[in-house]
Amino acid sequence: MNLESPKVTVEKSAQELFDSLSDVKNFEKLMPENIAKFEVIGDDSFIFGLKGMPEIHLKMKEKIAPNKITLGAATDKLPFTLIANIESVSDSSSTVKLDFEGQFNAMMVMMVKGPISKFIETLASNMGKL
Repeated sequence: MNLESPKVTVEKSAQELFDSLSDVKNFEKLMPENIAKFEVIGDDSFIFGLKGMPEIHLKMKEKIAPNKITLGAATDKLPFTLIANIESVSDSSSTVKLDFEGQFNAMMVMMVKGPISKFIETLASNMGKL
């Protein structure tokens, strides 16, 4: 299952946005309002939970400055990645698009597609809060 957020413009240079997203603590600012838990558990990983959903443990998998950051599930129970693709627009602005790639069975896709689509759209639209 592959999902994409809308591309959002952020008033930060690509490098500034990359640096902000490289710090996992900053992901708390991007979370939706219905967040039930957010806990940083290392320099490169965090756990978050939304009301009514299981907790998810994300870990930094790859960083290619200043254009790409890949987060992935820390366990193999739900294998997926969340990729932030950053493009420079000018010295003081950039765009970011989030790509979600998950390997789920058909039943799981039906259950999670809507909530995950909404979740990555929220993350993208909150980029301006960084």
